[in-house]
Amino acid sequence: MNITERLHRILATLPEGVHLVAVSKFHPAERIVEAYNAGQRIFGESRPQEMAAKAKVLPKDIEWHMIGHLQTNKVKMIAPFVSMIASADSDRLIAEIEKQAAKCERKIDILLEVHVAEEETKSGWDIEELRAYIASGAFENMSHVRVRGVMTIATNTDDEEIIRRDFERIRSIFNEFKPLFGEKFDTLSIGMSDDYPIALEYGSTMVRIGTAIFGAREY
Repeated sequence: MNITERLHRILATLPEGVHLVAVSKFHPAERIVEAYNAGQRIFGESRPQEMAAKAKVLPKDIEWHMIGHLQTNKVKMIAPFVSMIASADSDRLIAEIEKQAAKCERKIDILLEVHVAEEETKSGWDIEELRAYIASGAFENMSHVRVRGVMTIATNTDDEEIIRRDFERIRSIFNEFKPLFGEKFDTLSIGMSDDYPIALEYGSTMVRIGTAIFGAREY
């Protein structure tokens, strides 16, 4: 089965209104072109240098999503063109996104990455720290950042009950914050190649799928 066939098979399983981020990190531009020609427009990358290099040579109507941990000194590399930064996991990073977006005279969509998994190595906000940050009114002074929702990566486990617990928790967090941000807060980004069918049960509006589309990483 080729990329086009795998992509269409996955799209057929997604309810209306659920967006697919094709995770193209570590795959060459040629494979992205195949997915693009099959109709895919949203692609996810985890390294700013790789994203910037691909953006230069690939169609300009691609929506690039930064889905990996982002260092503050790398924000300027992607601020001129990135559509969404899905891994906004600290006050310093969000402040830098606001700064670089202002320089580019753009408004950049972000997702608040929240840590709910059992692995301590996974990035994301501690929920109490995030609550305090939002309550501080920090976003009231930002006109170049638009908070669209929350994102998390579930615990890497075969135990479905743990995965469901993670998704239930992030859904609760999404519902808690939505009244604070209004209608623009519309994205619950959960679910990857192995667990996205479960994520859909918990109201995911954006799934991030790589291996099931592109196969094993090429580099």
